[in-house]
Amino acid sequence: MNNFMLFLHVLGATGMGFYIVMPVLVGRISKLAGEGQAGLAGGLASANRIAQYFLVLQLLTGGYLMSQGDYAVMWMIITTVLFLAIAALGGIISKPLKRIVTEIQTGQSASSHIAKARTLSVLVLIIYIVILYFMKYPIYK
Repeated sequence: MNNFMLFLHVLGATGMGFYIVMPVLVGRISKLAGEGQAGLAGGLASANRIAQYFLVLQLLTGGYLMSQGDYAVMWMIITTVLFLAIAALGGIISKPLKRIVTEIQTGQSASSHIAKARTLSVLVLIIYIVILYFMKYPIYK
């Protein structure tokens, strides 16, 4: 059972890998024109939703794996807080992505929403890299 949960956990981490390329893709939005911006932002919002489902998989499998290991309490707190930060920022980023689509469709400028989405995606990337470090080098009791 432990090996299967570890496999699911690695699968979830792979699904969250979307957050590695997200800042690059959000940066491409401003280089496109009109409907291209709306299309890319809509696609990123959909991909972000899928990554959120992988986050749920991470929560379930990670909780199980933590209960089976002999990890330090501080490590468990740090990884949980980092996980929740990714989940929160991943959810928050969906609003600017949806607003980009709406603003483009109404013919208005979406540059402020693009900047907000870019900032949030970079923050998620940084936290994702930090959590990968903590997963690779766990702290045991």
